[in-house]
Order: sequence, then C-alpha cells, then structure tokens
Amino acid sequence: MSALGVDVGGTFTDFIGVDADGHVHVHKQLTTPADPSESVLTGTSQLADQAGLALEGLERIVHGTTLVANSLIERRGARAALVTTVGFRDAIEIGREARYDLYDLYLERPEPLIPRSLRFEVDERIRGDGSVLVPLTEEAALEVARELREAEVESVAIALLNAYVNPAHEQFLAELFERELPGVDLTLSSAVAPEWREYERSSTAVANAFVRPLVRSYLGRLENGFAERAAGGRLYVVLSQGGMTSASVAADLAIQLVESGPAGGAMAAAYFGKRLGLSDLLSFDMGGTTTKACLVSDGSPLRVPDLEVARVARFKRGSGLPLKMPALELVEIGAGGGSIGRVDSLGLLRVGPQSAGADPGPACYGRGGEEPTVTDADLALGILDPDYFLGGEMQLDPERADAALARVGTQIGLDASATARGIFDIVNSQMALALQTHVVERGEDPRAFAMVAFGGAGPVHAYEVARRLGIRTVICPPAAGVASALGFLVAPFGVDLVRTYPARLGSVDWSHVAERYAEMEAEARDLLARSGVEHGAELQRSVDMRYAGQGYTVSVPLPDGDLDERAAEPLRLSFGDAYERRFGSRLASAEPEALHWRLTARLETDADELAFPSTQQGEARRGERNTYFPEAGEFVACAVYDRYALRPGQAIAGPALVQERESTVVVGPGGSAQKDELGNLTVTIEER
Repeated sequence: MSALGVDVGGTFTDFIGVDADGHVHVHKQLTTPADPSESVLTGTSQLADQAGLALEGLERIVHGTTLVANSLIERRGARAALVTTVGFRDAIEIGREARYDLYDLYLERPEPLIPRSLRFEVDERIRGDGSVLVPLTEEAALEVARELREAEVESVAIALLNAYVNPAHEQFLAELFERELPGVDLTLSSAVAPEWREYERSSTAVANAFVRPLVRSYLGRLENGFAERAAGGRLYVVLSQGGMTSASVAADLAIQLVESGPAGGAMAAAYFGKRLGLSDLLSFDMGGTTTKACLVSDGSPLRVPDLEVARVARFKRGSGLPLKMPALELVEIGAGGGSIGRVDSLGLLRVGPQSAGADPGPACYGRGGEEPTVTDADLALGILDPDYFLGGEMQLDPERADAALARVGTQIGLDASATARGIFDIVNSQMALALQTHVVERGEDPRAFAMVAFGGAGPVHAYEVARRLGIRTVICPPAAGVASALGFLVAPFGVDLVRTYPARLGSVDWSHVAERYAEMEAEARDLLARSGVEHGAELQRSVDMRYAGQGYTVSVPLPDGDLDERAAEPLRLSFGDAYERRFGSRLASAEPEALHWRLTARLETDADELAFPSTQQGEARRGERNTYFPEAGEFVACAVYDRYALRPGQAIAGPALVQERESTVVVGPGGSAQKDELGNLTVTIEER
C-alpha cells in the first residue's frame, strides 16, 4: 500500500505517508486556520520531498477534517433555507421540551442554523402510515420556489412531515427546485436521515444544507491541488462512523464529516490493539485544542446512531444540535496543549476550554501568544525539551513560558513554577474525571481497559491520567503525535444506512423488511462503487429495539440468512440478552418492538504490514533533567531517552522521559516502560 493520511487539527496538521514497501514517514506543521487546504497541500509536498514519495504513485490520500464541526460551532456556512410542512416552520427552534439544565433561569438554547426569515412552509401533509392527507400541488411548490429565488439562498433543506416513510413530496419539490433554482444545493431529509423523530431529522437536513456548499468548495480545492501535483482522483475522506469514502461521495454526505477528524484516533487505537492482541481499549487522543476518547470493545470502536454538536453548554447533553447519523461514540474534553490557564472571577485557577490554537499559539511558540497554556506548563515542569520540539524544527522559548505563567500566578500569589504545577494537575484531573464518567456510564470499569495514548500531548499526560483512573497499562504507539492520520489509512471503506419501520416483534411484516434491506443493499453497493469498491464488502444487519412504550433503544444484530417469521424468536432472545447487559434486567412480560433497521457495509483495507522507523544506532539514554511529577509531589532527577535508539525488548524504569519527534512519553516514578518488536512503548504503572 502506498498512501498518505492527513489530519487537520486546531493547532497542527499531521501527515503520515506509507511507501510501496510499507515504510512509514511522518510530518507535522502548523495549521492555516483561514484556509486549512493550504497547510494540507503544502505539507503534502514537503513530506513527499523529505521521504522521496512520488505523489503520482500514491494509491490514495485519506483526509480527516474538523471543517464541518467548526462550521457548525462558528455558525459559518451557506446562506441556507428550510422548506417544511405548514405548521412546522418553528420546529427546529422549539426543539424538545426538555431543559438541559432544570435550574438555570437564564438557560440559553442553541441558535438555529437557519433564521426564521429563511424558513418557508408548503401546504402538504403525509400521514404516519405514508398515505397522503393533503396533496402537494405544483402551484404551491412554484410559490415556494419563487420565495426562495427572491431570498437568494445558496442551499435548501427540504424536511416535510413523515417524509421518512413516504418521500414522494420531498422528491417532487427537489425535481421542481432543480428546474426553477439552478445552482442551488438541495438536501432532502428523507435522503440524509430517513428515520422518525421530526425535530432530529429536520435538524440533520438543515445542518447538511448549511455545511455542504462549504464542504464541496473545500474538497474541490483539495482535488484541484492534488491534481496539480499529479495525484488527482485519489482523495478519500473519513466519515464520522470511521469508514472511508471517496471525496465525491463525502461531498454529498457532508454532515457525516462532522466527526471526521476525531474518528481517526479511535481507528488507530483499534489497529494497534489488534496488532498487540488486545480487544478492550480506551483511546486517549490529546491534541493542541481538545482531547478525544473512545472505548474500543471486542476490537471495534463503539458506535452510536446519533450525536449532538455545537453545544451551548459544552458538556451538557441537550444544549446542542441533534444529528441523526451514525458516528463513533467519542467523548470530547476541552483540554489540549493549547488550552489556556486563567484566573476566574472567584480567584480560582482554571484551564480551558479556550485554546491558543495555532495562531498565536502557546506563549513558548514565540508567535505573539501571551497567555499561559498547558504546553507552557509542560515546558516549565521539565517535561518538554525546548531544543527538540518537532525533532528540533521548532524552538520553544522557556522564558516566554515562565513570563506568561508568572503573569497569571501573581493574581493568586503563585510563582511561575507553582502555576505550572497547578495547570498540569487541573488539566489531568479534568480529563480523568471526564473519562471516568464516560466509561462508567457505559457500565464498564476503567481499570479493565488498557489506554492507547497518542496525539502530540497524549503520551505527555497519559501516565498521570491513567494513574488517576486506576489503569495499569498505557500503550504509546510509534508516531503517536500523528496517530490519527494513521487511523485514516487503516480505516475501512464503509457505508451505514437505515430505514424506520416500527412494529412489535409478533406482528412484523417480514416481506416488508426484506424489501427495505434489498433497497439498502443496492444503495450501499452503489455508494461503494463510487468509491472504487466493486465487490468484497461485508454486509452486517442490525435493528434498534426496545420494549413497547419505552423511549430509547438497544441495537441487536439480525440473524444471517433470509428474514422471515423464523427470525422472530432468535431476535427476541438476542434483544433480551442485550437489554440485560445494558440495564441489568429484562422484562419478561413486555413485548419487544423493532424500530430502525440498519445495514453496515465494510471492506477492510490492507494495512497489517506497516513498518515504522527502525531502531537507530547509538546510546538510548541522552542524559537527565529535573521534572515535576504529581506522584512524587516535587521535581525529581529524570532520565531522558531517545525513543528511536531504544532496542526492542529494552526496558527502562521510571522516572523517565522518552522523546520522539512528535511527542514525549512520560514514565512516572511508579512505572516502567518497554519497547516491543512493533515499535510500541508499553508503560506499566505499579499498583499501590
């Protein structure tokens, strides 16, 4: 496999290239926030020159981006309109009646992506069973088209009542708008989210309409840029559910890129776990702006059928925009290397979620930043080497870091060193608490998992976070600072589809179910074919079920073979088992109900033989420096090692720092580390 993975982060853009022999080459550079495509194209050329990679010989370039998430958070997208059924103009603003904070008298709701002035109604009505109550006339459709033309919109979301069960009216509007509004981008809710729950389906369609013109433009610039570099037609994009697709398909499924970047980290963790024979892992990806975590169970990252983005209250569910689309189950924490330390109105030291980002960046970057960040604290505490950041390509300035730390510290009577300790301890506590909450809410014990740490700051903070969680094994893979980009290269080609058909298990029309699956299989094969996959994809079927009358569902795999009445009893037993695993009991007297019938199509990529940079000659130990460890409560003399000079099987005792180009692995006084044949550095924390 000859390929390139590119991950655009808030601070750095990461690159990982694989040549024809499977050898891995890495590169990292600052992101260009105004137009991320600039850093992608520039960095691609630089990596190709450094590694001797011929871009025209690449099989694929796989990209992950936070462009969609940032567009929704910043409300920076297309001038979009919504067309909906009479009476539902304000549904996306009303949302659900539930309050995400019962006691907040000044509770702020998320601002709709489309203002009321650009939300239009059309006289039509489809019943819940799919029959037409009020027909849609051409006259009514033409009147809405005229209003849209006068509003000069770039994009239109069409979200009509009950369109998930009968999309005929949405399709009629789309055909008419294509004729009357040439050049306007059209999104049908029945195409992007063919599931019930009107608010969530409409919200998903609106979000897709809001970001798709931006995504098309961005991917178009990348396609043109790669074409100029003799690598045209090889751009692929990772979707939120961890699957890969072509740039053209990704442009159509724009909203499914919302978790594109973070998904790479979880896929990388699963990949390294597979190589080590570990199936239960906690992915810990700490970058410059945020930390992302994901549980890997039985070798696969956990997935969810929906998610919420652009929250007003960042960590409160219900305060954001709901999206009905498959995604990896990621927990995001507002903590990264660029997270800013400050004193709040109560005189307490706080860290994040504000970040210095790439511009101006932490104070120690010397690019104009004056506020202290986690990276400044790591430098002041002796963890980072100012002369070996990015392998020495970027010089850090300890004096600027100390000055920034001191400015904040004087507000609460602390010197620069004590402020750095406070920032370090606070950010580790925040991450440990968030991860513990996430794991426990899944009914799991964090102590049963091994942690896979990556991202530029992941190996720096993983030891202390794991120690607080009671985790005893931390795996720091090679090229940890660009592991998310590696995750893109090992991601499978993937498609996820769904149809809603609610029925109690005893009265399911199995011929109807079979017809829906035949439709989904044909659609999946068409989407995969557009990505160059003609055959070989594995198809997996599942159904979301609940006990009748309940509000939430449990996913249950469907039995193999033909779907008919014989599938009902095995499905009943499987649902009971899944429900009991999740909630601790089963309701023998209640009738199970099936709701959403899902199809997943996957084709794994060939990435088992990647070869990371081999051991270099020379002494691995490169001296020592004083480093602060919360475990010791003070600065201690700490051995410093060159990761590239460590030999497979070589073990080192803590306290130690293991430096590599993209990151630094911290091994505390109560730990030890060993490099394996695959290049991983496994840190073991002693139980006390």
